[in-house]
Amino acid sequence: MPVFRYRARDKYGSLFTGTIETVNRDGVASQLDNLGYHPVSIEEQAPGALGADFFERFTRISPEDLIIFSRQLATLISAGLPFMTSFESLIEQTQNKRLKNVIVQVRKDVESGGSFSDALAKHPSVFSHLYVSMIRAGEAGGVLDEILQRLAALAEHEAETRARIKAATRYPKIVIVALGIAFVILLQFVVPRFAAMYADFKVQLPLPTRILIGINNVFEHYWWLILIVVLFSVFASRAYIRTPAGRLRWDGIKIKLPIFGPIFLKTALSRFARVFGTLTRSGLSILQTLEIVSQTVGNTVISRVVDNIRDSARQGRGVVQPMQVSRVFPPVVVQMVAIGEQTGNMEEMLMKVSEYYDQEVEYSIRNLATSIEPLLLAVIGGVVLFLALAIFMPWWNLINVFKGGGG
Repeated sequence: MPVFRYRARDKYGSLFTGTIETVNRDGVASQLDNLGYHPVSIEEQAPGALGADFFERFTRISPEDLIIFSRQLATLISAGLPFMTSFESLIEQTQNKRLKNVIVQVRKDVESGGSFSDALAKHPSVFSHLYVSMIRAGEAGGVLDEILQRLAALAEHEAETRARIKAATRYPKIVIVALGIAFVILLQFVVPRFAAMYADFKVQLPLPTRILIGINNVFEHYWWLILIVVLFSVFASRAYIRTPAGRLRWDGIKIKLPIFGPIFLKTALSRFARVFGTLTRSGLSILQTLEIVSQTVGNTVISRVVDNIRDSARQGRGVVQPMQVSRVFPPVVVQMVAIGEQTGNMEEMLMKVSEYYDQEVEYSIRNLATSIEPLLLAVIGGVVLFLALAIFMPWWNLINVFKGGGG
């Protein structure tokens, strides 16, 4: 079926471009008219042609763009505006061209009778599985505006967490880069001179210096092989992580890492509790809620535990026992969920759990630099000691050679 590229204006006079796959130009004009747009031009796109939409695919949609989109749509829905009218306002106000065209396509799909979540699911590179799943929950529970606000808050919290981690690890990164540069300079300019000097005296270089020279020779003669191995390892690791078994193993490793592991675990537990509490408030059944939570928690290890909790709830055994058996959830979480289950106040307990772990994550990030410092000092000390021995031991040996020669 041919693809047509169109340029059209809305009722406010704003110009939009995009592509539509249909039988002929009349079909494109009909679809645009149904959407309330006035066609300016419609041209059939040649197969393989590189139009402006090709380059728009590489336009980055930042987390900030999605946060603004979620906030604005939530505000418009809360204000009582019709759903399609809200989309018109979003299209007019969105600055990112790629996101604007995505919103146009979503609006078209919704107007054609599809659900909002299904329309978003057609753009997986823009809207994550978590985003689509929570929107689907908001549609089912009639709390779409609240879910959008929650998604925006969650995205803001995660963006802030990433920014804090970057700030906390900036100093260690600078130190490691500086050490790497010093290492390369020594390999390229200093150590070879010692090798040449020692060759004249026919004296064996000290072991640390020989190791440095060996490393230099390997990088100098086999750098291409090292580059191939590194690139292959990176691509192979990413491909493995995309598999279910690889994702499970990687997520298990992440929450067990020293220093960073507890941050990953607490962040996942906070998301579990917050999404669980939000969906409980929406009035969904416990089985539907746990199914969505399993898909949105962001860690497959915890997702499997949530699946076990759902199976337990389906059989009428409650949710506390599988949480205890899993050993993933700390006792404080299990106890608060147990209290919520007994008192029928699960939502409040889960929100308290989420707030508790948000505070724990913030505290851990504030102390991240302090936690990394001993490890960083050990690494720096080891590297400096090795480099010092590799540089000064040849000098000491040369002095002894000169003394022996003078005697």
